[in-house]
Amino acid sequence: MKPFPRIPSTLNPRPLSRLSGAVLCTPLRSQYAHVHSSSAKAAVAHPITVRGPPPKPPSPSPEFLERIERRKKQSELIQHGNIAESGQGSSSTTTTESKPLRRRFWKDVHVKEVDDGYQIFLDSRPVRTPEKKILTIPSSKPHLAHAIALEWDLLVSAQQALKQHLIPLTSLTARAQDIASEDAAGQSTIREQIVVSMMRYLETDTLLSWAPEKNFYDSHLHNDPEASGQGLKGEKEESLRDLQIRTARPIIDFLTTKVWPGIEIRPALQENSILPSPQLPLTMEVIRGWIYGLPAYELAGLERGVLASKSLLVAARFVVEWSEQFRDLQAEGRRTFGIEKAAEASTLEVTWQTDKWGEVEDTHDVDKEDVRRQFGSVVLLVSGERR
Repeated sequence: MKPFPRIPSTLNPRPLSRLSGAVLCTPLRSQYAHVHSSSAKAAVAHPITVRGPPPKPPSPSPEFLERIERRKKQSELIQHGNIAESGQGSSSTTTTESKPLRRRFWKDVHVKEVDDGYQIFLDSRPVRTPEKKILTIPSSKPHLAHAIALEWDLLVSAQQALKQHLIPLTSLTARAQDIASEDAAGQSTIREQIVVSMMRYLETDTLLSWAPEKNFYDSHLHNDPEASGQGLKGEKEESLRDLQIRTARPIIDFLTTKVWPGIEIRPALQENSILPSPQLPLTMEVIRGWIYGLPAYELAGLERGVLASKSLLVAARFVVEWSEQFRDLQAEGRRTFGIEKAAEASTLEVTWQTDKWGEVEDTHDVDKEDVRRQFGSVVLLVSGERR
């Protein structure tokens, strides 16, 4: 340990001439003095003189206790297969007893064939649409009817039947039946709304939004082979734009030769521009007329496919590939555009990024499976056994 620094004492300001001949009788003072002059004192531990039991812990407020009791009751109801709905009072002191919702009131789910097609029965009660109409599936779609029956058989309470994400096929089929009911009544409100919404997606179609030809991250701006997109063997990696064009060309060629012959489909983004460029008026009119003339189930399937892929072209190609109404445009005995190809075409940019920098857990992986799930529901909706 280093010693404390010392400060030299102050010299006597008297001149040396006055000290001449004088005899110093006292010893000279030290030239250094300590900064700290107080002596250290040790701590004194006083004995504890307080006697008696320790104080009681603080008790929670009555409102907190009531909340705990309410949560316990809800947990017990859920464990017994019921879903509790807790009521919220107007004040903090008044609470509403939670009422257990009914369990599923049916035991068996079965499909019954009727004159118009197939109906799903919960014991003796038919499944109905939100418009209170009996859900009837065309006779050419028995697989769709059995898939809807499986949805209802997996429910554990009547409350779950009010959530569309738990019965997606039922909701999608009810949408198609509503369109068919309007068509039979000579109305076209839902159909016109779908057409307007789908045409908006064409302006910024995912399949037509290509990356710029040149950007700061191109390979020629880097010396590192890995950073420049070159492999260990010096092979140049395919750019995002080239991959997008290679994926989009077969889909566009199929649509412009078999579905909408004679039209031109342009890229949505021009070079060095972030504003979408509109399609030709003839292209817009042809596609709008094709969407408006689709049958009810194909129109509902197209809407679901566009919302899932954010691409009208991918959804149209997918519906034509699987619909029973377009058998003349499908390859004989095989499917060339399935769920995987449709999902890859609609999520190409995200896949390209995650391959380079990895996926975010519970985000990219969930979206990846959700897109495939929604395309699968379109397959069940539009396909059939029509000859």
